[in-house]
Amino acid sequence: MSTKSSSDPILPLLKQIVVALQDKKAGDLRVLDVSAKSTITDYLVLATGTSEPHLRALRIELEKVLDSAKTPIAGMDAGTYGSGWTVVDAYQIMMHLFTPEQRQNYALEKLWKDAGDVNLVKLLAEPKPAAKAAAPKKSGKASLKKAAPVKKKSVTKKKPK
Repeated sequence: MSTKSSSDPILPLLKQIVVALQDKKAGDLRVLDVSAKSTITDYLVLATGTSEPHLRALRIELEKVLDSAKTPIAGMDAGTYGSGWTVVDAYQIMMHLFTPEQRQNYALEKLWKDAGDVNLVKLLAEPKPAAKAAAPKKSGKASLKKAAPVKKKSVTKKKPK
């Protein structure tokens, strides 16, 4: 995969991010392990959107993933409309979303050419951590019985004579 071990606690979140970007049709998806080269972040996620609205949809999806994982966002910059570059900083993972022109212009892959490439096939194949076994439910006839309904007695008034 890269220089990090599969026991890295950030990998499940990284996997969720990759899946979310793939589901939203992000193009040319790459994950770079920059942990040995950077003091700012461990992973760079690079993806290409087809247009500004597509970049916005990708960013919103990333926000949903980070929010559901209760991962704080250190910063986000979508630039001005038409900038073609959005960055979402979640501390250990920094996500860069580009239009094709800006992806070529900024060429972060060249800037980080010494970084390890995370094998996305292996990342996505990583099994989910085993869930804790649920406590066995108590079984017994007492728990299955319903309370008997209370019968109401009908009250009839006698007619006075």
